Amino acid sequence: MIRCIDVASRLGARDVLRGVSLDLDARSVAVVGDNGSGKSTFARLVAGLIRHTTGELRVLGLDPDRDATELRRRVALVLSNPDAQIVMPTVADDVALSLRPARLPRAERDRRVATALERFGLDGLADRPAHDLSGGQKQLLALCGAFVRAPDLVVADEPTAFLDARNARLVSDHLLADAGHRLVVVTHHLGLARRCERAVLFSDGRVVASGISDEVVDAYERAVAC
Repeated sequence: MIRCIDVASRLGARDVLRGVSLDLDARSVAVVGDNGSGKSTFARLVAGLIRHTTGELRVLGLDPDRDATELRRRVALVLSNPDAQIVMPTVADDVALSLRPARLPRAERDRRVATALERFGLDGLADRPAHDLSGGQKQLLALCGAFVRAPDLVVADEPTAFLDARNARLVSDHLLADAGHRLVVVTHHLGLARRCERAVLFSDGRVVASGISDEVVDAYERAVAC
């Protein structure tokens, strides 16, 4: 899924990532670490939103620089604040927007939107103003907009950050569902991290641990306790 060989990323005058080497082929990968450790920068590299400065990076076998258009087609991004992703006036319109690049016939587009809304429990809210939803409903709408595209990879950056325990669990269940996609999730929610197959621990822009999620999370908790 992701291969990094000595990848570095420089933003302005600061090296945000340094010497990152990883070979990840798990279905679900959690990215953990302190604030400012480089987690979100790594997620944005994987999603093709920013470029790496040096090293070699492949995502789904693609070079994010050379194959940027194909990578964006196959990867969906979910952010911590769904308001940053919701742009259309109604719930159904916002989901349909994700399908615009596919140029589907209207009947097929409407069918896919209806199916996605039902999957995420939003079918009764299709005509509701999107920004009138609750926080949990907005994050489900952001997921719905991502998953309606049937992406190969979902990159989620703190998707449960502003949710209560019930909605955090619901969002986590959808992200981890075996629906044909792979997942990279940046999270401070260590319970979610432990549910992933693998985890990567960042500190000061470097990878300090990578492997089975329980073992990496245990290492992080020991480091935090020191």
